Amino acid sequence: MNQTEVSGRSRAVFLDRDGVINEAIVRGGKPYPPSSVAEFRLLPGVAQACEALHKAGFLLIIATNQPDVGRGTMKQELVEEIHRFITEQLPIDRIEVCYDPGGSPSPNRKPNPGMLLEAAKELGIDLTSSFMVGDRWRDIDCGAAAGCRTIFIDYGYSEELRKTPDYRTKDLLSAVPIIVGHLGSHAG
Repeated sequence: MNQTEVSGRSRAVFLDRDGVINEAIVRGGKPYPPSSVAEFRLLPGVAQACEALHKAGFLLIIATNQPDVGRGTMKQELVEEIHRFITEQLPIDRIEVCYDPGGSPSPNRKPNPGMLLEAAKELGIDLTSSFMVGDRWRDIDCGAAAGCRTIFIDYGYSEELRKTPDYRTKDLLSAVPIIVGHLGSHAG
C-alpha cells in the first residue's frame, strides 16, 4: 500500500472553485463566480499547490455550487467551458458541480455533502483521510458533514462561519504543508 492510500482507499483534496482555485468577484463583501473564461483568473500559487498535492498522491476534486445556472442567470455551457479551461491548466481528477438554485433542500448543494459522498463512492476515497478546502461557511460545513478535515481560506468576507474549521490559511499554497503533513499520520 502506498502512503496516500488508507486500507486500500485513496485520499483526496476537495477544492471549492471560486475563491480557492480562481479569483472570486467580490461585491458587497460576498464572493461571486466569474461570468466568462475571460474573467477567470487562477489565484497566485494555485498551480504550484495543485502540482504538489497531486505529486503527493492526492486525488484533486473540485466541488462547486453554481446556482446561477439553476436560476437561469448563467448558461451551463459557460460553466463547462470554464471547467475545461481549469482542467487544461491544473491536474484536477474530477469536477463535481451542483446547479441547484437553492431555496429547497438538495443533497448535493453545499453545505450538504452529496458531491463529496458521490465522488468518494465512485473513486474509493477514504473521506476521513481527506480534506475539504474552501473560503465560505458552506464549504466548511460540507467537509465536516462528509467526515473530512476542513481548511478555511480566510479572506475576511462578511459571512460568518457556522462550524469551526480544522485549519485556517491565507491561500491554497499555505494549505499544502498542512495536508501533506498528514500523510505520515495515516500511512499503513
